[in-house]
Amino acid sequence: MGKVSGVFVAMGILAASVVLAMLLVSLAPEPESRELPPQMPYVLTGAAAASPGAISVFGSGTVRPAREVDISPQVGGRVENVNPALVSGGRVAAGQTLFQIEQEDYRYRVEVAMADVAARRVALLEAREQAEIAAEEYGSFSRRQSGAAPAEPSPLTLRQPQLQAAEAALARAEAELAQARLDLSRTAVAAPFDGYVRAESVAAGQIVAPGQILGSLFAADAAEVPVALPDGDAALIPALWSLGVAGGAAGESQAAAARVIAEYGGRRFAWSGHVDRAEASVDAQTRTVDVVIRVPEPFVPGSPLDGPAAGGNPPLLIGGFVDVEIEGIAMADVYRIPRAALQAGNEVWVVDDGAVGIVPVRVLQRADDAAYVSGALADGQPVITGGLQFAVEGMRVLSGAGPLQ
Repeated sequence: MGKVSGVFVAMGILAASVVLAMLLVSLAPEPESRELPPQMPYVLTGAAAASPGAISVFGSGTVRPAREVDISPQVGGRVENVNPALVSGGRVAAGQTLFQIEQEDYRYRVEVAMADVAARRVALLEAREQAEIAAEEYGSFSRRQSGAAPAEPSPLTLRQPQLQAAEAALARAEAELAQARLDLSRTAVAAPFDGYVRAESVAAGQIVAPGQILGSLFAADAAEVPVALPDGDAALIPALWSLGVAGGAAGESQAAAARVIAEYGGRRFAWSGHVDRAEASVDAQTRTVDVVIRVPEPFVPGSPLDGPAAGGNPPLLIGGFVDVEIEGIAMADVYRIPRAALQAGNEVWVVDDGAVGIVPVRVLQRADDAAYVSGALADGQPVITGGLQFAVEGMRVLSGAGPLQ
């Protein structure tokens, strides 16, 4: 009996457990229903800003002088004295004597040439007198010949060749005198323009030869900066191909304004200039066009952009590397967008009521963090700057303002 009663007890416990579990399940609260979040990509956006007006073209280049010449004498001799300003970095004025070559030999040549001219003038007077006498004698002879027609006299009879030779000898002597005086004047080597001395290698007592290069001088009135630009950027410069080869008044009136910026002592300084011309060839390696910026007053201290320098404002130094900003053409339908919003194939992805739109654009200018484009955009329109690898017209997205505005 004990064994049978144990089985009944176990079965009772099992049945009670099943009933209790069913009761607990029936009394448990129903689970809360929750909608799943939408499966749409989240993108970062910036804003397209209308930017009518002139588009700036940015570039860089190295400052070079607008004019530079080698210093060399046209006559030879011993250098008698040298101008103290003829040193590297020295400033000289137009017409100022740079160095003087000894003149004694050239004065002697002038005196010899003057004496030769005087002698040739006497010889010419004698030849003219003899020609006149010869003409009179031939006339008397012709009148004594009765009945026969007088023969035509030869030039030698009238001494015409002798007269012409005397005239030619005088002309040659006068030319030699002019050359001697010119050589004498060339013993003083003068500066052709206001400028600065780049280098010199001449000293008093030195023997120099004609054409020997003794230094170099560059003009102080203007400097140039050649800027290599892609043809797309060059196309934004107004009237670029209408400028003359050397600028000039007609060219400067329509030349685009430019600003040259150089760094000195950790600070930035600016000089005003303009587009002077463009090279009529494309660089074979970089496929760029060299646009030449002319700075009329490079040695006037530059305008500080971030406070004056401790040692004073510097001039625009020749050979320095500078940034250039050129005032480009003015357009009405231009928009400034974050650089990250510009997609491959010159497209911009916009967001309109949560849907993606693909807008083809023409890229006018690329800057460090922005791009200037024209196309079917609107002022303030959100443009996608990140969070999306590819886009399809009309796809739904969630958007928020990103750091690239």
